[in-house]
Amino acid sequence: MASFPPRVNEKEIVRLRTIGELLAPAAPFDKKCGRENWTVAFAPDGSYFAWSQGHRTVKLVPWSQCLQNFLLHGTKNVTNSSSLRLPRQNSDGGQKNKPREHIIDCGDIVWSLAFGSSVPEKQSRCVNIEWHRFRFGQDQLLLATGLNNGRIKIWDVYTGNMMKVLRGHQNWVYSCAFSPDSSMLCSVGASKAVFLWNMDKYTMIRKLEGHHHDVVACDFSPDGALLATASYDTRVYIWDPHNGDILMEFGHLFPPPTPIFAGGANDRWVRSVSFSHDGLHVASLADDKMVRFWRIDEDYPVQVAPLSNGLCCAFSTDGSVLAAGTHDGSVYFWATPRQVPSLQHLCRMSIRRVMPTQEVQELPIPSKLLEFLSYRI
Repeated sequence: MASFPPRVNEKEIVRLRTIGELLAPAAPFDKKCGRENWTVAFAPDGSYFAWSQGHRTVKLVPWSQCLQNFLLHGTKNVTNSSSLRLPRQNSDGGQKNKPREHIIDCGDIVWSLAFGSSVPEKQSRCVNIEWHRFRFGQDQLLLATGLNNGRIKIWDVYTGNMMKVLRGHQNWVYSCAFSPDSSMLCSVGASKAVFLWNMDKYTMIRKLEGHHHDVVACDFSPDGALLATASYDTRVYIWDPHNGDILMEFGHLFPPPTPIFAGGANDRWVRSVSFSHDGLHVASLADDKMVRFWRIDEDYPVQVAPLSNGLCCAFSTDGSVLAAGTHDGSVYFWATPRQVPSLQHLCRMSIRRVMPTQEVQELPIPSKLLEFLSYRI
């Protein structure tokens, strides 16, 4: 397991460029709305951007509309909750799969969001669809909301109707994430454990142990071979979700706190983590008012950006934009660096999209190639 200390030359770090902001109203007039923005998420097909705009509510807006507004009106956009209460979308006709602004009332404080996929014949079941290749049509976009009561509600994005409730957490669900093929769901909340669920059978696969404080965020790599988790112990771990091994560690405090001190307040609690679409970059957000942008093969952040009171972050589907939510309910957007992945990495991702670790290890190939395919070098 590689440890990545955060000691870097400040002159070598590139600052991220802000491209837009969604600012919350000056005061919440709706009794069900608070100010904290606990979670943000992009739909895998690029159609929607979602964030928790209040204690119980989730707002969904067409992502293309957000980008257009940034171009027309500059970076700052103030959201008006009174103007966003649209009529329920009709489940019939051509309007169903057309992205429109709407709000979902989840009935309890929303801590986490995650998009998944479904099919009409069994809409509560997630199936193997490669998001980066398929265009989503009717009945193929779900939203999972992790709530304060420990439940995970599954919604049909196009209608806002609730489809299923998953029960298992005893306390609030800080974060949840679908694997790229929607076969697994990862969830974390108010404990040191990471939960992995089989979304075909709705059963527990395994618990991942290793963090020394509450785990508060999780995200899969685009090929499903890696799982990133963030914790109040000041660390981001990169796991192999298929066998539970810790492959990498990104430290946000140097020297790293020992387990006995990892549970204390130290202004380095990591609040969020997100994998980029290229599978090479990870963004993290910590209490030291910094957003860090890491490469999985480097031992230091390659870019940073200042952000006060940050709570959550997520990459857009194509990886070109990083969104971050804050305590006051606002969302900030940064342009991320565009790099061309190596041919070796693209081949690795193509293989790992269809082969779990156990099948890779059985391939009759040299050990060094096995290590590369397993993200161990």
